[in-house]
Amino acid sequence: MVTDADETVLASGWTTDVRELTTLARLSVMPERRADPGVPLKALKSYVDGDLTAIDGVRVSQRSGEFLTHAWEVLRAVAAGAPVTYTEFAARAGRPAAVRAAAQACARNAAALFVPCHRVIRLDGTLGGFRWGLPVKRWLLDHEAI
Repeated sequence: MVTDADETVLASGWTTDVRELTTLARLSVMPERRADPGVPLKALKSYVDGDLTAIDGVRVSQRSGEFLTHAWEVLRAVAAGAPVTYTEFAARAGRPAAVRAAAQACARNAAALFVPCHRVIRLDGTLGGFRWGLPVKRWLLDHEAI
């Protein structure tokens, strides 16, 4: 994960390549390396240990247009263990006909897990896509179904 000095998540994902995350978040300056990102890392560990709400209060900052910014906020309200379809997500984001735009919000999300785009699935119940791979998405959904 990449955080700022205030422990706000700027990007996160299943990679060891920090440059991949900074590119995804469109950061022009490489953040200072910190041994312990503090609150976000503690929340991540608690989430993995079974506290599925631990990530909910972590601050996140992503920059984009009005719809994407709003859509990412809407994603943060999708509860663990209660995935929604892309159609439902589009409706919750205030644009029920904009299913492709909702999918784009998931695809452009730089703060995976903390902005839980993995909780959006296809209408037929299949996974759809996930930047970090469908096995990761499946694991996250199974972990949250406990």
